Amino acid sequence: MSTREVVRAYHDARFRGDVAAAAALIGEPFSFRSPFITSADPAGHLAGLEGLLRVVTEVEMISELYGESEATLVYDVHTATPAGIQRTAEHFRLHDGKIATIMLIFDATPWQPMAAAIR
Repeated sequence: MSTREVVRAYHDARFRGDVAAAAALIGEPFSFRSPFITSADPAGHLAGLEGLLRVVTEVEMISELYGESEATLVYDVHTATPAGIQRTAEHFRLHDGKIATIMLIFDATPWQPMAAAIR
């Protein structure tokens, strides 16, 4: 699979709640960083996904940039929360056709009061 195919398959699986399909695209070693979570567990960063998806109403892709072994997605996560629309950037690095690192970037400020309820 190309970098684009791997990253889009992961992104699509994650936002439809298919943890197994998303985790299958992750290699080892693995590293995930976001304003709320740091994890080396290939499935651990997906643990709170069900709670997040309960409040997501739409994911609107803004930009997709692909290199040989890295990609960056920029998208808006529309939510049914006071946070409203969350602009998000996500950077991926791949190794041997699997996702090795994910860095998720967004303003966590509107989410802090709701974080415990969503998890």
